[in-house]
Amino acid sequence: MQKFGAIALILVVSTIAAAQHEHHMMTPTPTPATSPTPDDVPNMPGMDPGNMHMEMPSVTNIGDPMEREASGTAWNPDSSPMFGKMKMYENGGMLMLMGSVFVRYKEVGSTRNLSVAGKGSNAKADAPSMFMLMYSRPIGEKSQFGFRGMMSLDPIIEQGFGYPLLYQSGEEFRGRPIHDRQHPHDLFSELAVTFSHKFDDKHSIFVYAGYPGEPALGPPTFMHRISAANNPDAPIGHHWQDSTHITFGVVTAGYSFGKAKIEASAFTGREPDSTRWNFDEPRFDSFSARFSYNPTKSWAFQISHGYIKSPERSEPELEILRRTTASAIYNRRLDDEHNFAGTFVWGQNYGNGERTNAFLFEADYDFYKNAVFGRIESVQKAGHDLVLDPADLDKMFRVGAYSIGYIRDLTRGKGIDVGIGAMATINTNPNSLAAYYGGTTHGGWQIFMRFRPSKTGH
Repeated sequence: MQKFGAIALILVVSTIAAAQHEHHMMTPTPTPATSPTPDDVPNMPGMDPGNMHMEMPSVTNIGDPMEREASGTAWNPDSSPMFGKMKMYENGGMLMLMGSVFVRYKEVGSTRNLSVAGKGSNAKADAPSMFMLMYSRPIGEKSQFGFRGMMSLDPIIEQGFGYPLLYQSGEEFRGRPIHDRQHPHDLFSELAVTFSHKFDDKHSIFVYAGYPGEPALGPPTFMHRISAANNPDAPIGHHWQDSTHITFGVVTAGYSFGKAKIEASAFTGREPDSTRWNFDEPRFDSFSARFSYNPTKSWAFQISHGYIKSPERSEPELEILRRTTASAIYNRRLDDEHNFAGTFVWGQNYGNGERTNAFLFEADYDFYKNAVFGRIESVQKAGHDLVLDPADLDKMFRVGAYSIGYIRDLTRGKGIDVGIGAMATINTNPNSLAAYYGGTTHGGWQIFMRFRPSKTGH
């Protein structure tokens, strides 16, 4: 019953947003200010000063609108709000600073020992963080150079063993596989350069090179989705859907034709090592391809497939992993004070004859200084993912996570948005795992303060 209660709460979020949408469709909707005013933008090639919202180009590709910008070369819906500090230059260049920090305390309910190599417990005070810098500069009328840099303070604050997150799996600490904890992200998770050229208003090409960077595989990673922007936790299906967002060595080439895009990547398949400060050896031994389609301003679809060589250091026997993902992201900007976002993601891993699936639905409804958000996940994990006893290593288990949260902005639209919030989570596992986790249903909670730049244009 608790599980269905969590599902019902998230469905309420969707229902409220739909009702708000019907109300605002009956009255004129003002155009939100999400970009600099015309006076702020000097001499940027290809831009119409009277229509800045529509014409500001993406850093990754001059032929795409800025609102599509997400992680790596992935697409968000064109209606997505952007939170950051933007500066325009006389030569047409653009600099944007983005990011978020969650200062929090969380507890996870389970009798299992959630430590790894003797570090960590079921509770932690921490601060997951992400900071991003983007810069673009036009080259003539139809070409553009871009730079993207992203970093995290996780190696300092989270340390190598990360934070407790029931059923999470992937990567290692001090030579031991991490289980039931979210691993820290590297100090540098993206240092990438791009070059793009547009032939006309609908056709363009781009090249993206990162060390580290993100290949064309999966949806935008969770911290870059508006539907997850207020959620401090990583999804437990992260290593089925978007875990390649930190890859030490990636080159992507793509062709965008208006509402659709095709792209392919060569990249390093191995996950980053447990030394989160260094730069791992680039190998370019893995490949992926992705098709993206934004039929309207509110929708972003993608389907992708990757051939990943030796992804996990803790599983040397896994030589080749094939990952397939599909996602649908919806964003509806009802007016300047109301926004609804929802994301569905499916990811499948296939390796050593083992096929497992992960499903995610998450939603966020922002209204005035408030936001209600939630996430539902169902993931198939093998015993070796959960680091079980030898007798259970090859067995399959379906686990779930159901979260609902609320945040209230104390300050908003004044350069830095500061919000205070809380989230409750219910985790479920089958009876066959009860001996490990102390039952089949486990509660968890956290309280936090979120810091991020205000919405662009405020």
